[in-house]
Amino acid sequence: MSVSLRAGLRLAGGGWASRGWAGRRRLSQAAAEGGGAEGGGSGSGTGSREAVERLVRAHPVVVFMKGSPEQPLCGFSNAVVQILRLHGVEDYRAHDVLQDPDLRQGIKNYSNWPTIPQVYLNGEFVGGCDILLQMHQNGDLVEELKKLGIRSALLDAEKDQDKK
Repeated sequence: MSVSLRAGLRLAGGGWASRGWAGRRRLSQAAAEGGGAEGGGSGSGTGSREAVERLVRAHPVVVFMKGSPEQPLCGFSNAVVQILRLHGVEDYRAHDVLQDPDLRQGIKNYSNWPTIPQVYLNGEFVGGCDILLQMHQNGDLVEELKKLGIRSALLDAEKDQDKK
């Protein structure tokens, strides 16, 4: 089994991200500063900016997805779950946006990003499936997980490959 597994994690339609995740981080930061989070709301509902902020910051790794890790309900959510699984990330918070329309819209407003899934590392918006896949392929995800104190399982797999 190949450690990189690049061929096995191609996006539907074969497309690859054209911008790095740093560009999406800048978009998220602009939204956090009030530069584009339309209809963010200030209420106390599950889709309010404050409620979403609490969810995003409640754990080092947070995923807003369609379905659950045990039963993803779209291919992109499934790909995010599989990437995290490849890296051995099992301790993360997943929120099913299909169960809560207010949260579904609230997370889009919060990140100023229109699609689901959305991945947050240490409270910071990373991106969706395409960005996580890109980070997996170029090694950035291993480094970002390391900053969170999470050792990627792929590092152990590489050691095992080197021993053979």
